[in-house]
Order: sequence, then C-alpha cells, then structure tokens
Amino acid sequence: MTTATLLMHCKDQQGLVAKVTRFIAENGGNVIDLEQHVDRAEGMFFMRVNWELNGFALSPDEIGPAFESQIAEPSGMSWQLHQHSARPRVAIFVSKLAHCFHDLLARWQSDEWDIDIPLIISNHEDMRPVAEQFGLPYFCFPITAENKIEQEAKELELLAEHDVDLIVLARYMQVISPQMIEAYPERIINIHHSFLPAFAGAKPYHAAHARGVKVIGATSHYVTAELDAGPIIEQDVTPISHRDSIETLVRKGRDLEKLVLARGVLAHLQRKTLVYRNRTIVFS
Repeated sequence: MTTATLLMHCKDQQGLVAKVTRFIAENGGNVIDLEQHVDRAEGMFFMRVNWELNGFALSPDEIGPAFESQIAEPSGMSWQLHQHSARPRVAIFVSKLAHCFHDLLARWQSDEWDIDIPLIISNHEDMRPVAEQFGLPYFCFPITAENKIEQEAKELELLAEHDVDLIVLARYMQVISPQMIEAYPERIINIHHSFLPAFAGAKPYHAAHARGVKVIGATSHYVTAELDAGPIIEQDVTPISHRDSIETLVRKGRDLEKLVLARGVLAHLQRKTLVYRNRTIVFS
C-alpha cells in the first residue's frame, strides 16, 4: 500500500480540518491517520494526515501543486508532503563508542525499520569491523582542525552520491559544520546525555556522580548551528540512587541513549515530526 503524509501549520482558523480532509476525499483518497493540535498561546494550528494513494485521482507530481493552490495558499499554510513509495536512505556517522551504532544496525538488519543504509562515515577506524560484519560500506575521514573543511566537503560529496535522505549521529564526536547542516536541514539527528548544560565535558557521568544526581537521561534532537540546542524529538530518564556507581551510571545512560535515539529516528522516518520555532510537534 502506497501512502502519502501531509504535515502542515498555520494560524488557527475555522474549518481547516474539513478543508484538508475534503481535498483528500474529493480526489478519492482514504484517510488512514489524522492528528491535529492547536497551540492556544501561539494561536497556531498543526496537523498531520496520512492517506492511501491507491486510486487517488491526482498523480504524485500533481498533489503538491493542487494542495498549494486550493488549500495552503488561501490559508497561509506552511506544509510538507511526503510520499512513502521509496525506502529512506540513512547514513550513520559514528566515532569510537559502539552502543548506539550496534543498536541501529540491529534494527535495520531485523527489518524493524524499512530503510536502506548505503554507507557508514567515521572519523576513526574502530567501527570498521562492525560495519563489515553487517556488509555495509565504511568510509573513514580522520578530522583535525587543519583539514576539517576539506574532509567534510568530501563527506558531502559522498552523501550526495549515495542520495542520502537522513543522517544519524550515533555518538559521532565531531561538531557538524554549518555547510552540512544547511545541506540537510532537519535531516540530521543527534543523541547525547541530558546533563547538558550542567555537566558538560568529556566525563559527564563522573561529574554527575560527584554531585549525587538522582536522575539521568538522554535527548535526541535535530542538529542546528547552535551546538546541542536543536529541536528536541525524544527524551527519557531513569532514576538512580547513591547505590549506583559511575559504571552503572554509564551503563544506564547508554541504554537510554540507544532507546531515545531509536525513538527519535523512528518518529522522523514515520514523518511524525514538525519543527516550529526550534521546537518539535511530535505526533503520536
């Protein structure tokens, strides 16, 4: 079954849901899922609708222009149309930490996600054996302050060559350049612990343990030019106590990172995320 998803937002006004569903119904579409939300404080309307394209009167190339002229433009609406006929192509960036990398590959190999992974990119050779075990091409670009611009230019060429739709940073320990962010807006997802900004640095769990924190967590978000400050997609926490050592904090934190990153990626793949003013509306 081929489907399409529309994500939209605009100033709240009467009859928006009816207008959108009528557009789909009058063209022979069958709505599978619909969710809408009105932010009363902002006076903004947000909506996601997914429908079957089998028997739809408009061709894939005709849907966008027709929706723009009939619904979006008169309503002052911003919108995205996603047609789910091809498998998303996901590139994974990884450095030396393996936990998120292994988890993503396991979900792909078990067909939990309907995606293709055309390549792995890293700044170290450590994860090459893992990629080869899964039969995936692995490209290593060692990065220094002197060669960062040149290496990222090569990475961008490779991503374009492989027609990548989404980049997932599986604990990739490099700051992404503005050039790459501009090339993949709202299409780069990162994961990190949720101690920021209180416990920044290389050993956040050590610092948190020293302060006796009572909860730890993880955050997945879209990457923006402001470091670790992009729109949040998914978060989760787990309680800890004085009985937890640094080692157990690290283990529990990595478990959360795997789960929260996977949830964030899945929400994006299912086209359930809508970014508005550096925050996300994540539909259920």
